[in-house]
Amino acid sequence: MRDWAVRSLTLFSLLVHVVNGEDPYRFYTWKVTYGDIYPLGVKQQGILINGQFPGPQISCVTNDNLIISVYNYLNEPFLISWSGLQHRRNSWQDGMYGTNCPIPPGKNFTYMLQAKDQIGSFFYFPSLAFHKAAGGFGGIKIFSRPRIPVPFPPPAGEHTVLAGDWYKRNHYQLKAILDGGHSLPSPDGLLINGQGWNGYTFTIDQGKTYRFRISNVGLMTSINFRIQGHKMKLVEVEGSHTLQNIYTALDIHLGQSYSVLVTADQPPQDYYVVVSSRFTSPVLTTTAVLHYSNSRSRVSGPIPGGPTTQVDWSLNQARSIRWNLTASGPRPNPQGSYHYGMIKTARTITLVNSAPFINGKQRYAVNSVSFVPADTPLKLADYFIIPGVFSVNSIPSSPTWGPGYLQTSVMGADFRSFVEIVFQNWEDTVQSWHIDGYSFFVVGMDGGQWSPASRARYNLRDTVARCTTQVYPKSWTAIYMALDNVGMWNIRSENWARQYLGQQFYLRVYSSAHSWRDEYPIPKNALLCGRASGHHTRPL
Repeated sequence: MRDWAVRSLTLFSLLVHVVNGEDPYRFYTWKVTYGDIYPLGVKQQGILINGQFPGPQISCVTNDNLIISVYNYLNEPFLISWSGLQHRRNSWQDGMYGTNCPIPPGKNFTYMLQAKDQIGSFFYFPSLAFHKAAGGFGGIKIFSRPRIPVPFPPPAGEHTVLAGDWYKRNHYQLKAILDGGHSLPSPDGLLINGQGWNGYTFTIDQGKTYRFRISNVGLMTSINFRIQGHKMKLVEVEGSHTLQNIYTALDIHLGQSYSVLVTADQPPQDYYVVVSSRFTSPVLTTTAVLHYSNSRSRVSGPIPGGPTTQVDWSLNQARSIRWNLTASGPRPNPQGSYHYGMIKTARTITLVNSAPFINGKQRYAVNSVSFVPADTPLKLADYFIIPGVFSVNSIPSSPTWGPGYLQTSVMGADFRSFVEIVFQNWEDTVQSWHIDGYSFFVVGMDGGQWSPASRARYNLRDTVARCTTQVYPKSWTAIYMALDNVGMWNIRSENWARQYLGQQFYLRVYSSAHSWRDEYPIPKNALLCGRASGHHTRPL
C-alpha cells in the first residue's frame, strides 16, 4: 500500500510539473540588507532589496511561475507578502506570519508563486514586525497574455508609482511606541518612489500615451494623486479593467492600486506630479517631475491643489469606478460574463473595527477581538493538527459590542460558498481593508448604519472587483466574495499600526475533501518553527 502511495505521489508531482511547465518560469534572487537612505533629507537605516529602495520591479504575464529566492542578511527574521496575488490553492506562499515561518537571519527561503488567472497592478512588502516602515516594498505588474484582448492600445511606455507616507523615525522606534501601548504620531512626509520633493522624474515623449501604475504603499494615510495640466484615464484597478472615466485627481487609499493612461498632450515643459494626504490636518504634500523629453523649462507655478478632507468628494468618486463588462480579464471571456449580482449569498459577516484599551494599552480590534500572533503559524498548526494554537470561530461573525479582548482569532468558512461581508466603521477615520487570496465585489458603500434595507442600493451589475476597499468615517462598505480558494487567509487593516496592534484576523476557508485538486500540499521547502519544529513537510 505504501509503495502504491509513493508511486501515485510521484506521478502526481510529475503531472504538476508538466502542467506548470507549459507556463513560463521567471527566476529572481533577492538579497535583503540594511542600507543608508535619505528619503526626507535625514539619514535613515532602510531595508534594501539588491541594494535598491524601493525594491526591484516584478514584471510577468498571466500564469507565469515566479521563483523568488530571498536571502535574509538582516539581523532579525524577515517575511515578504504579495499584496493582490491570489496564490490559487496555495496559501503556503502568502508570506504572512499566519501562514509562513519567518526567514531567520542569514538564511534563505524560495517563494514559488504563480500569477494564476490574474492581470493588473499590485505590490509586495515586508509583513513582519514593523519592517514596512523601513522599505522593502516594490511593484508587481502582470500583463495579459498575447492573445487576450486589452481594452486600450499598447502605451508607449509604463511608469510605476509607489507613493505613501513616511516617518523620519526608524522602524524600531515606531514599533517601540506601539509596543508601549501608544498611538503613532502623524507621519513626517510623503514619498514618491522613495524620494521627497521633486526627487523623482518620469520622462515622457510629446504626443505619446503612457501607463502609470500607482500604489499607496504607506502606513497610515490615504493619498490623492494628480498631474499638473494633465488628465488621467482610469483603465484598471487591482486586476479589473474599468470603465475608462477621466479624472484630474484620484484618491488612493492605503494598500490600493490603480492604472491610468496619461497622454503627453501639453506644451513641452516639466510638470508637477503631486501626491497629497487626505483627511489629515495638516495636509502633507510632495511632488515628482513629469519631464517631456523635449522640454527646456523646469517645473514652475503653484502646485495644483486637490481635495483635502471632503468625504463626499471621495465617496462619489469611488462610486464612479465601474467594471468594464465587455473587456476581457485574464481570460478571453468578458468580465461581465460573471454575474455576481445573481448569486445568492450563503451568509452575512459583519465586521466592526474599534480602538479599545486593553490592559491599559492602546489596541485595535475586529468585533471586539484584538488579534495576537500565536507561537506557530496558523497554517502549519492546521496542517500538522497541533492543538492549542488557535480555535476556529474564535472571532464572532457579527459584533458583540462587548469590551475588547486579546485572542488569536480565526473565522471558519466553507469552500465554494458565496458570502456578503459588511465592514462597519463607527470611528472618525477612514478604514482600509484588505483580504489575501481573493478579489471581491464592492457592491455598496454609504454613511451611517448598514441594515438589510441597504441592499436595495447595491450595485449588482458592474461594480469593480478588487482586493482592498475603503470604509469612510461613520460609514459602511459591503462586498460580495466567492470563497473559491482554500487556505488560511489574512483579513486586515491596511493601516499598519492598526494591523500591528490587532485589527486583523484569519479566514480559514476549508474543504473536507482534503484533495490536491482544492489545495496544493505543503511545500517541500516550507520553513518549520514554533510547535511545528520537528515535523516533516513531505518527501517529494
